[in-house]
Order: sequence, then C-alpha cells, then structure tokens
Amino acid sequence: MWTAVDDFRQGILAWVLGDHSAEIFQPLWDIIYLWKCYFYVTDGWKVYASFVEPGDHIISKTYMTRVEGENTRLRHYLPRLHGKTLCYSKSVDILKYSIRLFPHLLSIKKYLYLLYSSRKYATRTKAQSLRSANLATSG
Repeated sequence: MWTAVDDFRQGILAWVLGDHSAEIFQPLWDIIYLWKCYFYVTDGWKVYASFVEPGDHIISKTYMTRVEGENTRLRHYLPRLHGKTLCYSKSVDILKYSIRLFPHLLSIKKYLYLLYSSRKYATRTKAQSLRSANLATSG
C-alpha cells in the first residue's frame, strides 16, 4: 500500500494498493502532482527518482514519521493489513472498501468518545451540585 499525507492535514489524503512498481505508483503520483508541493519527502524507494525531480526530493526517515504513524493506525484498526492472518479476507476489493470506510470509523469513535466524556462530566457535575446543596442545607 502506498499512502500520501500532508503535515498540515490529518489523515491519509490519497492511497493505492499494490507492489512497489512504477505502474502502481503512477495513479498516486497523478493525484499528488496536482497539489503542486514545494518538495516531496520519501523513504528513498528507487521508483520515486523517475517521478520526482531531484531538487524537489528529500529522502529522510526522520520526516517519514507522519506517514509511518498513519500506517500504524491503519494496521491497528484494520486487521486485514496485518502481515499474516487467518481471520480476515485478503481480497483486494474488501481491503479497498475497508480503507475507504476507515475515516468514518475514526469519526464515529471520536463522536462516541466525546459523547461519553460529556455525559460523564454532566453526571459528575450534577452529583457535585447535589453534594454541595446537601452540605449547604445541613450546615
């Protein structure tokens, strides 16, 4: 899987599935090229040299942490991306659908977290105000 991210925007902005060949990278590059970036940070695969101009290309593992972080999140939430598994289908179509649904999964998880934490806060606040009222009337 090839992914493209931006330091100023959250999540994976574009992706393609396949091996590390120029034919597979071409559709992703067609999307990335339209962004007109000042420079491109990569991990140094040989395929990049045929697409990215040398003056615009930075090869650095240090700057790749954002990409690695997004890939880690994908592998964490989508077991289909684990190296060896007997539990999930390795169908490319199913994998594509899973990756497309991934941002929605994260937004639902975030919504549920915010909903739960706000209810927890509201319950705690209500209990504190009842306790304060009891102390005021008993004192």
